[in-house]
Amino acid sequence: NHNMQPTPAYIGASWAVMLIGVLAFGFGLLNATMQLNEKGYYFAVLCLGLYAAISLQKTIRDRAEDIPTTQLYYMISWLALFASVALIVIGLFNAQLTLSEKGFYMMAFTMSFFGAITIQKISVTWQMPKVQ
Repeated sequence: NHNMQPTPAYIGASWAVMLIGVLAFGFGLLNATMQLNEKGYYFAVLCLGLYAAISLQKTIRDRAEDIPTTQLYYMISWLALFASVALIVIGLFNAQLTLSEKGFYMMAFTMSFFGAITIQKISVTWQMPKVQ
């Protein structure tokens, strides 16, 4: 078997992207002038989105590796992912924020998503099938 491990630089960059995204989103919320219930909404949407992205990625990988997964869980993962993206987009569209603030939150949300998916993907040792 040929072991295909990601490089330490790639792993570090993946963790950095996720941490920077989550921390930026969190610090943005802490410093925002919006009401506490709005801050809670955006934080809950970020948590839902990260969980949904990781869960969906794991389910897709399990299916690719012939690990049994239910169709219901697979569909719920997709639904939760779309719901989180729709909620952040609708929330930011209707928010009383400047365009730059809206862009900041969307970029931090997207960075967090990308980092979470990448970290979950690299958390398993990938092996190529043995060539005979």
